[in-house]
Amino acid sequence: MSELPVIGERCENLRWKGLYLDDSPAAQPAADSILWCLTTQICLGPDGKPVDRYECNPSRPCYRAV
Repeated sequence: MSELPVIGERCENLRWKGLYLDDSPAAQPAADSILWCLTTQICLGPDGKPVDRYECNPSRPCYRAV
């Protein structure tokens, strides 16, 4: 699978189904993607806040830049 550029800031623990599909442009999650945290394996981060493409940002203590 070829590497696609990541646009903008994103936490390295943010996951979505498109990351695991070979035929999908997975550089960024789609607006309707179901997201989860790699650390917790659920839709809440280690800080108890929801996982989201906008909420997972440098202001959170669990954020890890890609």
